[in-house]
Amino acid sequence: MAAPTYILRLRAVRLDPLYWLRVSLLTLGRALTRLWGRDVMLYTGGVSFFSLLAIFPALAILVTLYSLFSSSAQAAREGELLVRVIPESARGIVQSELIGLAQAPHVTMTTQGGFALLIGLYAAHRGFKAMLAGLSFIHDEDKPRGFVGFNVMALIVLVATFALLAIVSSAFFGLRVMGSAFDLRPLAGVSWLYSEWTWSSAFMTLGMALIYRWAMSSRPVNWRASLMGGFSAALLCLFASWATAFYVEQIAHLGATYGSIATVVVFLIWLSWNVNAIFFGGALATELEIAIDAYAALRASPRES
Repeated sequence: MAAPTYILRLRAVRLDPLYWLRVSLLTLGRALTRLWGRDVMLYTGGVSFFSLLAIFPALAILVTLYSLFSSSAQAAREGELLVRVIPESARGIVQSELIGLAQAPHVTMTTQGGFALLIGLYAAHRGFKAMLAGLSFIHDEDKPRGFVGFNVMALIVLVATFALLAIVSSAFFGLRVMGSAFDLRPLAGVSWLYSEWTWSSAFMTLGMALIYRWAMSSRPVNWRASLMGGFSAALLCLFASWATAFYVEQIAHLGATYGSIATVVVFLIWLSWNVNAIFFGGALATELEIAIDAYAALRASPRES
C-alpha cells in the first residue's frame, strides 16, 4: 500500500540540525545585507515622514466617524487603548490630540474630519508608495510595475489596510465592550486575548504577510516566506516600542538636548524603527523565498537525473 503524500514529503525533509542552523544564519545574514543597502535609509525617511503627516488626520477621521455612532469622548477613550503600543515618552502627543478632538464641538469635528480626510489620504497614499518602493528595491524586483500600476497598487494597499484595521479594531473593541456590558468573562484566565499587544501583533502579521505576498513584487511571493516575514516584522515592531521606551527612559534623556520637541523626536525614532522592521520583514521574506526555491530544486534534482 502506497504511503500518503504528506508522509513522503516528511521523509524527504533533511533533518540535520546543523544544516538548518547554517541555512538559517545564512538567510538571516543575507536579509540584513538587503536591509542595510545604502539607499534603504532614503525610503525609511520617506515612509516615516508621511506616516507622521498622516497619523494625526487619521485620528481626526477615527473620532469623527466614531462620533456618528457614539460620542467623541468614547472614541478618545477607545483610541487611548490602541496608543499603548507607542512608547510612553511619545504617547502624550497622541493622547493630547485625542483629548482635543474629544472636546471639540460636533460641527467643528465634521469640518475637521473633511480636511483631515483630504490631508490624511494624500499623506497615507504617499507613505504607502514610499513603503512599496522601498520593498520593491529590497526585493530587487527585475520587472517593476509601471507608473499607473504602482499608484493603483499603493491605493489598493491603503484601502485594504484601513479596512483590515477597522475589522481588527472593531473586533477588539467589541470584545471589550461585551465583556464590560454583560460581565462576560469566559476566558478570564487568558488576559493576553484582551491585550492591545496581541491584536496589534496579529494585525501586523496578517497585514504585512499580505503586502509581502501581493504588493512587494509583480508576481506573488511564496506564502510561507510572506508569513514568516510578516511575523518577524510584527515581533520587531513590538520590540521597537519596548526598545524605544528603554532607550529614551534609561539611556538617553532627549529632553536635555531637544527641549520641548523631545516628544516629537522620540515619536520619529519609534516610527523609523518600525519602518526598518517592516523593511526587514520584506528582506527576510525575499531571502526565504530564494532559500525555499533552492531547496525545492535540490530535492527535485535527483529525481530528474
